[in-house]
Amino acid sequence: MLLDRLTGQMSMAERSVNPATRRSGRWLTHLLRLDSGDSSSHLLAQPFLDYYVILASTVLLCGIGVLMGLSSSSVYSQSLGYGPYHFAFRQALFLVIGAIGAVVVSRLSEAHLRKLGGIAYAAVCLMLVLVLTALGSDAGKGNQSWLSVGSVSLQPSEFAKFALVLIGASYMSSRREEMATWKGVGYYLGLYAVVGLFVMVQGDLGTTMIIGLIMLAQMWNFGVPKRYLGLLIGLGLVAVLMFVAITPYRAQRVVSFFHPDNGATTSQQPLSAIYALATGGWWGVGIGASRQKWGGLYDGAQNDFVFAVIGEEMGLLGTLGVIVLFVLLIWAGVRTAMRHDSLFRRSAASAAVAWIAAQALINMSVSLNLLPVVGVPLPFISIGGSALVSELLAVGVLLACARTEPDARRASIQRTEPSRVTSVVDGGTRV
Repeated sequence: MLLDRLTGQMSMAERSVNPATRRSGRWLTHLLRLDSGDSSSHLLAQPFLDYYVILASTVLLCGIGVLMGLSSSSVYSQSLGYGPYHFAFRQALFLVIGAIGAVVVSRLSEAHLRKLGGIAYAAVCLMLVLVLTALGSDAGKGNQSWLSVGSVSLQPSEFAKFALVLIGASYMSSRREEMATWKGVGYYLGLYAVVGLFVMVQGDLGTTMIIGLIMLAQMWNFGVPKRYLGLLIGLGLVAVLMFVAITPYRAQRVVSFFHPDNGATTSQQPLSAIYALATGGWWGVGIGASRQKWGGLYDGAQNDFVFAVIGEEMGLLGTLGVIVLFVLLIWAGVRTAMRHDSLFRRSAASAAVAWIAAQALINMSVSLNLLPVVGVPLPFISIGGSALVSELLAVGVLLACARTEPDARRASIQRTEPSRVTSVVDGGTRV
């Protein structure tokens, strides 16, 4: 009886459809298997499918990241006087830290995730302020975005994405009615504006853009009126254009994008990325055998243009494999966001998957010369400890949401139900 009542309540909760789901149409509902049909044998109807797809695709992407870290960073590492695997070993250490963090986050309850969001947001704001003091540095990258204490450096703006995913979802879910008004939307935008302004002052346009896209995805999934979204998109485009116009080297990147043969230094890496992809052909030149990492790509081989190195060393099949893994991860993340009956988890999952999808799409587009150089890492693959740890924490959020989907909860209850029945039959003695 208890099981029937619980599953009945869950079924009623599932009927409250997400506004984004209503917008998506029947074709997307069928593709994502959002309806709880009767064909329980169907692969898409498996209760923990999203959880395992997210987990498996992330593990494989991280594996590729370790492999490419060993290859892509070796030349640049030696040019700085380190051993060939200096950056790769550091990345492996951050991978372990991030994996532990992802496991912990994936097991947290909704209440604890809300608290974590508030704590992370406060910590990030403090670190962003400290970056503007003597503790801040550019780490040789041009933007003062790093917080350095001794030999340890981290990039607070990367962790800001994780904090905003949680605190944004917490605010939205606790003020549902207010989000239909300018006042409610204004307070929500304030959470993002505080962080976004700090990041923009540091000169990190790429991270600022990702933060904006996370915010828009979260608002769209929540069902914020389209007029608000349209206005924000317009203002965001104007802000980006102004930021590019007043920054000479960013303006030069745009010029080089439209005129790659102008001979400017800003054209060198994008052209080298195209050469790398063309050289790779179908099968690639072999792991570790990239030529462009020796000169043309140089310091971009292990982060901004790592996708080009993948194409050169692993060929077209290697790049397609990476794309397929990202598509699977994003597909499962979108399913999780649209199937969940918790407004908080739905908002958090939508923001996390938008973050990963936006970064992957922008990074690969830059390597393919479809966008000007922005400076956005490829999730799980580009060298960068702060980025990797924060991305794995985002995966932890997705896993926490996927394991508590209505079907997954119902399956978990059914697994434990037989032991409860046995206890009653044995006269209350636990077995």
